[in-house]
Amino acid sequence: MSMKRFLAVLLALGTMPWAALHAQQTAQTTFRVTANVSSVCEVTATDLDFGAYSAQSGTPLLGTTLLRATCTPETTYNIGLNEGTSPGATVNQRKMVGATTGVLNYQLYSDATHSTIWGNTTGTDTVTGVGTGLTQDHTVFGSVPASQVIPAGDYADTITVRIYY
Repeated sequence: MSMKRFLAVLLALGTMPWAALHAQQTAQTTFRVTANVSSVCEVTATDLDFGAYSAQSGTPLLGTTLLRATCTPETTYNIGLNEGTSPGATVNQRKMVGATTGVLNYQLYSDATHSTIWGNTTGTDTVTGVGTGLTQDHTVFGSVPASQVIPAGDYADTITVRIYY
């Protein structure tokens, strides 16, 4: 056998397994990847301290506090404020009670002009927003009416903030 012919046979034999590998069949499929992102909201609040009240001042005592809502993007939410924990209080007539029998009336509003009482009925007197994924600030405007004759002392109430989404 000539050297040329020998090399040709070796080359032919060497390419056989390689050719067999390329001749294999293949199949394929696909699969979906999914996740469900839930709507989530949270709200935080800071205390509202009206400071010192004097019935003789003749003007309402004003104050503000901040609520911060953080919701999943595009989640519509409502923030409500309840009537507080003082006996006899309603959303329309909030009360702070003192250590004695005194009651100091006050009100919470959703606007700086103090014309819209902030309540807890969705679609009626709550504040609406749409989540962005970032914290959104909502100011609570408070007012203690002037000329209330009450005993001296410390007065307090606790408001529950609810976020509906």
